[in-house]
Amino acid sequence: MTRLLLVRHGDTRLNSGERFWGRTDVELSSAGLRQAERLGERLASHRIDAVYASNLVRAKVTAAAIASAHNLEMTTCPELNEIDFGLVEGLTYNEISERFPDLVKLWANWDIKTNFPEGESIEEFSSRVVRFGSRLEKHTPEETVLVVAHSGTVRLLLCHLLGLELHHWRQMRIGFASLSILETHRNGGVLTLLNDVSHLDSLQTG
Repeated sequence: MTRLLLVRHGDTRLNSGERFWGRTDVELSSAGLRQAERLGERLASHRIDAVYASNLVRAKVTAAAIASAHNLEMTTCPELNEIDFGLVEGLTYNEISERFPDLVKLWANWDIKTNFPEGESIEEFSSRVVRFGSRLEKHTPEETVLVVAHSGTVRLLLCHLLGLELHHWRQMRIGFASLSILETHRNGGVLTLLNDVSHLDSLQTG
């Protein structure tokens, strides 16, 4: 089996918890940098044979904080980028509701045909993420692969690798600097950890 360490980037400077940022190259906040460091400390003793990251800076910086302890270079992959929200990029949910009420109706019903104006549809996003899956086929069953990307990307990868229907992607929570672990087998995947942020506990309480 190939072991996948699926990581979401750390917190960013532009209120990512409230606004929808996809293609915009948002940098990590100071909190996000600390989160990435803690994740790097957690994974320093883990075996990692290869590192893949979205080509957006928030993912690359998070990946570098982990890869540095393993003396590994990362491979950046545009297939792992977050969805392109088009005209919705950078808006809050309330702002989207006011400007694009028809879009919100589809989105609220988790319709996979939702198409963001001048951006991507969820189906297009999914097809792009699935293409990344072919990169994993070259890895041997003994290897551990780190993938650092975005909330939407990680959720779609999990659906694809676990054989779940696409609409389930909205039913997963993937927090900043979270770790999920998936073991891939010839007949499917086994999820052993989901959205774990225990390495951030001291940041939240200290």
